[in-house]
Amino acid sequence: MSTQTSTTDAAQPDDGRVSITVDGHVAHVLFDRPAARNAMTWAMYNGLVDACRTIEENHSIKVAVLRGAGGKAFVAGTDITQFRAFNSGEDGIAYETKIDGFIDALEALRVPSIAVVEGYAVGGGLAIANACDIRIAAEGARFGVPIARTLGNCLSAANLRRLTATLGVSWVKRMLLLAEMPTAEALAPTGYLESVVPATQLDAEVARLCERLLGHAPISMKATRETLRLIAREANPDISDLIRACYGSEDFRRAVAAFGGKAAVDWQGR
Repeated sequence: MSTQTSTTDAAQPDDGRVSITVDGHVAHVLFDRPAARNAMTWAMYNGLVDACRTIEENHSIKVAVLRGAGGKAFVAGTDITQFRAFNSGEDGIAYETKIDGFIDALEALRVPSIAVVEGYAVGGGLAIANACDIRIAAEGARFGVPIARTLGNCLSAANLRRLTATLGVSWVKRMLLLAEMPTAEALAPTGYLESVVPATQLDAEVARLCERLLGHAPISMKATRETLRLIAREANPDISDLIRACYGSEDFRRAVAAFGGKAAVDWQGR
């Protein structure tokens, strides 16, 4: 098992950073600004895109795990100082467009992603966790977008679409109109979270999920994830290329030949 670590440097020490550690087939992405509950600066958003690019380019990576440093927050939104230079509504449009681009990069990853939430996943942090395929949380973790009582801004249509697709309209309205911050325990029955465990058990839960994902067919999982992403935007997208990639793969041919036997398929992703 090999370990490789890279860090996206911030322009200033208090800008925070995003680091990525590759351990075997798993990339661990860390939002590292614990003194500010990992509130995102532009440097950190750019670091997230860099981490996504690293994952795309390194084909030994098969799963991505995203987590906040310090144990107090996953990501507590966008740092408020990023807004102080805004002069008009056009700045808001530019901001939401940029955020959509960052979340798009995460949502379109070629590998399954897991968000590990401790403490708060708020605003932009909720958008990041929501864009991951699977979410696990420590007991007492809280989720929300309380902008109706804090900043008075709004979300883009794309981010509202993403949230309603996973949480449902009712929870989204409660989070945005009533500024509710539900706990992990409250959200668990909805299926939004894969599991809610004591903080001391998070590492074991991450390892369990990674092992399970690493044992499944990467091309099949990619086709499912990409199709779900496409149908969220249009009712009947053309996925001929995804179907072709699955049924034309060596993995499919070997799995069909081995079906019914006792040996597990050694998925190669080709």
